Amino acid sequence: MYFPDKSEYQDIREKSLMQWLDEMEQHEDIAVRGGVKLAREYVQSLQKEIENLKSENELKKEYMKKLMAGKRARE
Repeated sequence: MYFPDKSEYQDIREKSLMQWLDEMEQHEDIAVRGGVKLAREYVQSLQKEIENLKSENELKKEYMKKLMAGKRARE
């Protein structure tokens, strides 16, 4: 399946996961229901880590651009 936008694919994956977790909340086993909360918290922490890494990457790219611009100016 082809998706022109990567975020569209990610949205579908996230919605699918959340739908599955919603279904698992209704499971008869208490361990499964308890695991749903843990899974949601873990996914949330991973999303936060992804955002932090993206931000860090942007800072590094900006720094490298400035560093290269300074190097070119000295040449």
